[in-house]
Amino acid sequence: MNPSTLIGMLASVALLAVTLVYSAEDPALFVDLPSLGIVVVGTFAATFISYPLGEVLRIFTLIATVMRNERLYTEDDIEELVKISRLWAGGDLRAVERELAQVRNPFLRTGVQLVIDMTPEDDILELLQWRISRLRAKEHAEAQLFRVMAGYAPAFGMLGTLVGLVNLMFLLGDGDVTAIGRQMAVALMTTLYGVLLANLVFKPVAVKLERRTEQRVVLMNMVLQGISMMCNKRNPGLMRETLNSFVAQYQDEIRDDGSESRDLESGEGDARQ
Repeated sequence: MNPSTLIGMLASVALLAVTLVYSAEDPALFVDLPSLGIVVVGTFAATFISYPLGEVLRIFTLIATVMRNERLYTEDDIEELVKISRLWAGGDLRAVERELAQVRNPFLRTGVQLVIDMTPEDDILELLQWRISRLRAKEHAEAQLFRVMAGYAPAFGMLGTLVGLVNLMFLLGDGDVTAIGRQMAVALMTTLYGVLLANLVFKPVAVKLERRTEQRVVLMNMVLQGISMMCNKRNPGLMRETLNSFVAQYQDEIRDDGSESRDLESGEGDARQ
């Protein structure tokens, strides 16, 4: 499971548990299945109306994607590109094809195949950029699905509250304060459920999917740059350093704290001694 997702889930459960235990005389009062049903069924009903069936059915697959700890295999892709580029620069086409058969990244495999087929560089880059744009658009639509659901959930929570208030109006004439208070609490439960689902489930999943897309696009752009350098038969060592810069982590791109330079200076001093 993804560590950050697990931490978020545990923190959410702990927050709700502490809130209910210390702020309510009876935590069971916060469990109201009809109110939860109004929010959940209403949200999914509106989503089915808004989106095609196939896209809505992907909700559970996307939630599973957010839950699991997904690797990008960036270092593997860099090493495969550098190795293939070295073979290509040496003119060993048969070895390039053997190495290409072992590549598991379809985006990388397509780019290399086009290179060895002697496709013009501009055409290769145009095709790969189109695939990047298509992936970004597809995954943006998937994240937007959860943002739409995050908007529907509070709305149906308010709908349930209005239904509860209508029932409350019928009890006002009886003057039973206990019954009135109970109906008011039930009426507000749907709003609570709607807000919780929107802000603890739907919006976080949308943000997580958007962040996943950003990481995947960075990786694809890295491969795109490597394919471009392979077309021009650039030095494999330069390719490795260039591709590593895509995934390098710097505290500040403009200025560091001097620790790295001090380490280099101390290393040079030790070497002179």
